[in-house]
Amino acid sequence: MHPAVRALAMVAAFVATVAFSVVLARLTLEPSHASAALVHANVTPGRSIRAYLDGTSTIEAARQLGGNVLLGVPFGVLLPVLLPPARGLLRVAAVTICLMTLVELTQGALVTGRVFDIDDVILNTTGALLGYLLLGRRLGRAVHTRRTHWWHRWTRRPHLRDS
Repeated sequence: MHPAVRALAMVAAFVATVAFSVVLARLTLEPSHASAALVHANVTPGRSIRAYLDGTSTIEAARQLGGNVLLGVPFGVLLPVLLPPARGLLRVAAVTICLMTLVELTQGALVTGRVFDIDDVILNTTGALLGYLLLGRRLGRAVHTRRTHWWHRWTRRPHLRDS
């Protein structure tokens, strides 16, 4: 890829990340005084998901669960473009888990009417993995050249060796 196109892609990804960060902050860090007495922290994986599936309407469950999955998609798309070392399914998952856990902890500690919910982290990470598999992997490869690892020195194909 031409260096100017690569630079343009990096700038576009950075702008998209800033815009996404603003949306993420508004969605997750805005106080919800009306629900302060209704919310409870959840550290048991699956508990909130089960509660939405069993205790609310289908539309509300889809809104809550689908919204959390969609909230993670930009991580899977933008991380491989902005941070080449974060390319790869496991790396995208690890970075997303760390960032979303930080967001959830901040919500629970500082924002009225919001609490930590491990299921939000799981759903956000699922969305990031979907974003990576659907688009992020290709974009990351298009913007950044393929990595050469240290072990490739010993496993080079015979036709590439000097004669």
